[in-house]
Amino acid sequence: MSGPQPKERRETVREELRRHLKEGWLTALQLSSLLGLSEKALPPHLEHLRKSSVALGEQLEIEPAVCSGCDFTFEQRDRFTRPSRCPECKGERIEAPRFRITTK
Repeated sequence: MSGPQPKERRETVREELRRHLKEGWLTALQLSSLLGLSEKALPPHLEHLRKSSVALGEQLEIEPAVCSGCDFTFEQRDRFTRPSRCPECKGERIEAPRFRITTK
């Protein structure tokens, strides 16, 4: 019995990730769908891209997560995952952060 087969790749995960992020703002959920990876597998790749893009004259930009209940913006959050709860209203309806790569 075999499970789902991974999709065949012509480029590495990080090359494909970089290509998609250059096209515009995307959430981790959207990226995981495009790449055929789980959302939990993305943060290490995004962290690597944040560091390696500097050498290429690029920058990984992060649009922070926002609470849907009170509009609290998670400006100081350094992680690539969606927060689970708002520190202001304790709500759990959080819009996920979005990412893109731009040239400097």
